[in-house]
Amino acid sequence: MSDETATEGKPRKSRKVLIASIAAVLVLGGGGGAYYAFAGKSDEAPATPVAEVKLPPQFVELNPPFVVNFQPGSSARFLQIAVQVMTRDPAMVAMLEHLDPIIRNDMLLLFGNKQVAEVSSPEGKEALRTATLEVVRKVVAAEDGNPEALEAVYFTSFVMQ
Repeated sequence: MSDETATEGKPRKSRKVLIASIAAVLVLGGGGGAYYAFAGKSDEAPATPVAEVKLPPQFVELNPPFVVNFQPGSSARFLQIAVQVMTRDPAMVAMLEHLDPIIRNDMLLLFGNKQVAEVSSPEGKEALRTATLEVVRKVVAAEDGNPEALEAVYFTSFVMQ
C-alpha cells in the first residue's frame, strides 16, 4: 500500500504546483496589464488630439489717439484715430507697451502720408487698418518679437474734420 499512497500523492502534489503556477501567472499578468493600462500609457501620445486652448484676447490701447494734419486745401484739415492692438500673448502686451514710442512714430508717419480721399471710404479705412497692423508687426519683428502674435488692429475712434 505504501507504493499506492506514494503514487497518489504525486498527482495531487503536481496539481497543486500547476494550480499555484497558473495563479502566479494570472496575478503577475494582471499586475502587468494594470501597469500598462494606467502607467504605461503616460509616455504615449493621447488617443484623441487635445484641442489647443485659446487664450482670451487682450487689447493694448495706444494712448493718446493719433492726430495728423491733411494737406492744405483738403476737404478735411485733420484726422484723429484711436487705436487698439489685439493679441492673446501676455508677453506681447508687455512688448507693445515697451515699444510704444517706436510704434507711435511709425504709425504717425503712415497716417500723415494719407490723403482725405484714401481714408474716407469704408474700403480705404479697412486698407489703412491692414497697413497699420503691418506697421506694428514690422516694429515687433525688428525687435525679435513674434509678429504673428498680433492678431488685429482696431480703430475705436476715427474722426476727420
